[in-house]
Amino acid sequence: MESVQTEKKFYEAGIAAPRGGTTCVLKHGDIFGIYDRYGDIEETGVGEQGLYYKGTRYLSHFRLRVAHSNPMLLNSTLEKDNSQLRVDLTTHDLVDSCGGTVIKGTIHIHRTKLLWDGVMYEQLRITNYGAQSVVLPLTFQFGMDGADIFEVRGMQRRRRGRSLGNRCEGNDLLMEYRGLDQVTRRTRIRFEGTIPELDVSEGLASFNLELASGAQTDAFFSIACETDEEIAELLNFASALERTEAAWHRYRSETAAVVSTSERINDLMDRAAADLLMLSTTTRHGRYPYAGVPWFSTPFGRDGIITALQNLWRDPATARGVLAFLAEHQAQVDDPERDAEPGKILHELREGEMASLQEIPYYAYYGSVDGTPLFLMLAGAYFRRTADHACIEDLWPNIEAALEWIDRYGDQDGDGFVEYKRRRPDGILQQGWKDSDDSVFHADGSPAPAPIALCEVQGYVYAAKREIAAVALALGQPDLSRRLNDEAAELKRRFDAHFWCDDIQTYALALDGNKRPCRVRSSNAGHALFTGIARNCRAAKIAQTLLSEESFSGWGVRTIATCEARYNPMSYHNGSIWPHDNALIAVGLSRYGFKKEAMQIISAIFDAGISMEPKRLPELFCGFDRKGAQHPTLYPVACSPQAWSSGAVFHLIQAALDMRFCASKPQLSFRRPMLPPSMRKLEINNLKVPNGCVDLTLRRHPRDVGFNITRKEGDVEVGLMV
Repeated sequence: MESVQTEKKFYEAGIAAPRGGTTCVLKHGDIFGIYDRYGDIEETGVGEQGLYYKGTRYLSHFRLRVAHSNPMLLNSTLEKDNSQLRVDLTTHDLVDSCGGTVIKGTIHIHRTKLLWDGVMYEQLRITNYGAQSVVLPLTFQFGMDGADIFEVRGMQRRRRGRSLGNRCEGNDLLMEYRGLDQVTRRTRIRFEGTIPELDVSEGLASFNLELASGAQTDAFFSIACETDEEIAELLNFASALERTEAAWHRYRSETAAVVSTSERINDLMDRAAADLLMLSTTTRHGRYPYAGVPWFSTPFGRDGIITALQNLWRDPATARGVLAFLAEHQAQVDDPERDAEPGKILHELREGEMASLQEIPYYAYYGSVDGTPLFLMLAGAYFRRTADHACIEDLWPNIEAALEWIDRYGDQDGDGFVEYKRRRPDGILQQGWKDSDDSVFHADGSPAPAPIALCEVQGYVYAAKREIAAVALALGQPDLSRRLNDEAAELKRRFDAHFWCDDIQTYALALDGNKRPCRVRSSNAGHALFTGIARNCRAAKIAQTLLSEESFSGWGVRTIATCEARYNPMSYHNGSIWPHDNALIAVGLSRYGFKKEAMQIISAIFDAGISMEPKRLPELFCGFDRKGAQHPTLYPVACSPQAWSSGAVFHLIQAALDMRFCASKPQLSFRRPMLPPSMRKLEINNLKVPNGCVDLTLRRHPRDVGFNITRKEGDVEVGLMV
C-alpha cells in the first residue's frame, strides 16, 4: 500500500478508495456531502462518503430502503451548476404493507438534494404508475460517527470523544457527539409534510405512503450540522433552492463567460466554472476557493492564490477575497510549532476536533515556502488587472511584511535563494507544492538534505519582486521600485548560474542544503518559464525537455521524467500529471513564444478533461503513456473537484490567447493568440475592465486568430500584439 506523505503521517493513501463506483459531490460554504449514485451514504469502513461540516463528519450513513430492499437505479445526475443532485429510482417486484404485489418498474422515486449554509435539504417525490393502489413502506436509516476528517482519511487516534446517542425533539431527530475538545456536535434531522415514525435508538425514520393509481406525493426533510454555539437556520426546500439558484446567477453576472464551438470543451468549462463557485466559501473578505473535496475542503494559502491567479482574467473579485483573507491570517510572530515567522503567508487553516486539540499541526499552519512570494505575485497581478489602489493600499503593510520575510527568514543562509527546513518535527517535510516526503531527491534517488531551495520558488520570488516593483512605482515609491527590480535582476543571474544543468538540458529541481543541484528532469522547470526567471537562451531547451517522450505522456507533462530514479506513474508527485502544473507550464511556454508546444499541452489536458466524468479535471491522474482509445488512468484518492484543477481550464485558455491587461490605460491585448484545433471560434462575454466591460469573439483562420468586439462599455483599448 502506497503512503502519500503529503502532510506527513496525516494523509495515508490507498486505504480510502471509494467503493461501489462513482461518488457525487455537493458543497456550499463549510458543508459538503459525498454520496453514492443512489443519493445514499453507505457505511464503507474507512470510505469517504458522508456529510461534513468544518472538518467533522455529521452523517456517516444515510440509506433509503423500500420494503426493506435496495431500490433500482435509473439515473443519477449532478446539475451543471452543481446546485443539485437528482436521482431517479424504481423498485423490484415487492410486497407492499397490505400484502399486495407491486410490479417492478411501476413506482418512480425521485430524490433531489442540495446544500445551503450548513444544512442538507432533500425532496422525495414518489409516483405510482401502476394500475393498483399501494401502501409503500419506505425507511431512512441515519447515523453520525462524529469522525474528524483526518480520522476518515486513515489517521489513528489513541482516544476520541463519545456518542451521546439519539433523541427526539418534537418532529426532529437529533444525533450528538461530544468531542475531547468539549464541543458537542449535533446532527438535526427535521421532517416537513409527511411525518414518519421514528425509532430513536436505531436512527430510523419509517413512512407508509398510501398511493392511489397515478398518484404522487412529496416528502421533505433537512439535515443540519450544529453545535451548542452554532444553530443552523432551517429553511424549507423551496427557499433553499431559490437561494442556491440566486447565488449561481449572481456569480455568473460577476464573472466572464466563455463559450466555444466545441460542445465537449464547453461542458468542461461549464463544469469548471460551477466547481469554482461550489468550492468557494464566502468569508467577510469575499470568495475564497477551498482547495478540494474531500481532503482539502478548507483554506490553503498556495492553492487559493494559484486558483485566483488562474482566474484573475475572468474573476478578479476572487483574487481580492483571497488577498484580504490571507492578509488577515499573515503570521505575526515567530512560532516554531506552526512553522510561522513574521510576514509569512498561511499554508493551511483547519477546524474540527483534532485541530482544536492540536493533534495535527494544521489548525493554523505556515509550513509552505512558496505561499509568501505567491501572495506578492497575486497582489501585483491583481493591481495590474484592476488598478484597485484602495485594495493595494490596505494591503501595503502586509506586502512589506511579506517582502521582509523573503529577505530575512526565507533566505536562511544568506546565499540569495529562498529555502525551507521544517521546524516542527511532525510538520510538512517538503514545503513546496510537491509536498510528499520523497519528492525532492538527487539523480541517484537519494533524498536531498535541507535546507532546500526549490527551482520554482526562486521564480516566484523573482516574479514577486518584479510585480511589487511596478506597484511601488505606481504608488509613488521609485526608490523601492528600483531596489526590487535590481534584486530581481541579480536573482535571475544567480539562479541561472546555480540551477542550470547542461547535462539534462533544464534547470535543477532544487539545491540541497550543501548547495548541490538535484539534477532531475522535472515539471518544476516549467514554472521558471511561467515566472520569467528563465533566461531566453534556455527556453528552447526547457521546452524540448518538457515535451520529450520522457516527460510528456500525451495527456500532459509528468511531474518527473520516466528516466529519473524515483519515477512512478502511480505516485503522488513522482511521475503523475497535475492539471494546474501543466497550465502554469503552458502559460510559461506561451510567454516565451513557444506557442506550438503550449498548444500540445493545452490540447492534451482538454482531451483528458473531456474524457472524464462529469467532464471534470481531478487533482491529478496517473502518468502512463497515452495509448489508442484508452482514457487517462485515474489516481484513486485524488480530490475531485479540486480548485486549481478547475482553474487550470481557464488558465489554459489564457495560455492559448496570451491575454494581457494594463488596467491603468485600460487596455486588453492578445499576443499571437491561438485556438485548439477543436475550436473554430471562442466567445468571451462580460469581461470586466476598470469602468467598463467587453464582449469578444475570436476566430481561428488558417494562419492566425482574429477577434471582433461585439460589445464594449467604457473606454478600453483592445488589440493584438506581435
